[in-house]
Amino acid sequence: MRYTGPKRKLERREQATIFGSDAWKKRTGLPGQHPVSRKRPSNFAIQFREKQKVKRMYLMTEKQFRRFFAEAKKATGNTGTRFLQLLELRLDNVVYRLGFAKTRNQARQFVNHGHVQVNGVRADIPSMILNVGDEVSLKSKFTKSPISDQIDAELKAEKHKAPEWLSKAKTSGKVLAEPTRDQMDKSIKEQSIVELYSR
Repeated sequence: MRYTGPKRKLERREQATIFGSDAWKKRTGLPGQHPVSRKRPSNFAIQFREKQKVKRMYLMTEKQFRRFFAEAKKATGNTGTRFLQLLELRLDNVVYRLGFAKTRNQARQFVNHGHVQVNGVRADIPSMILNVGDEVSLKSKFTKSPISDQIDAELKAEKHKAPEWLSKAKTSGKVLAEPTRDQMDKSIKEQSIVELYSR
């Protein structure tokens, strides 16, 4: 079941920016009336919290997250890096990285509502994994809407820039290559997740 509760509460629990805003840092303590904080968390606790953080960042259920990890495990090379690549190549994440949405939540909504096309064909599955060479575009009707203009103006003000493995035009973008580890979120400790699922 997908979480629909307070976002800041989750970010305080994970002590990390998950939903694109640093507002949780105004209250940096753990949530709850009497939060329990151990001085030295166990290895399992560290690994579990890292898994929860990443799962929530990419808006996934436990079942989806495990399925993506299983796919990464089948691939040759580093399991952790491949796992992150699969997460980054999700359609909703690519829409977010290209700057067509302000958050992954918003990107997921745009995909679900049919505002996004892949290679000229409507795509409404947020977890769809893109391949090198795939082109993502917004429907022309959506690009003329006030919300699209507002997002574009806000991201321009923030000097948003698409990552190097993507190329961006005004209303479209292309996957140039699979992201390398140094092009992905450096705050993620993927080895902790690999160790957790290898128990």
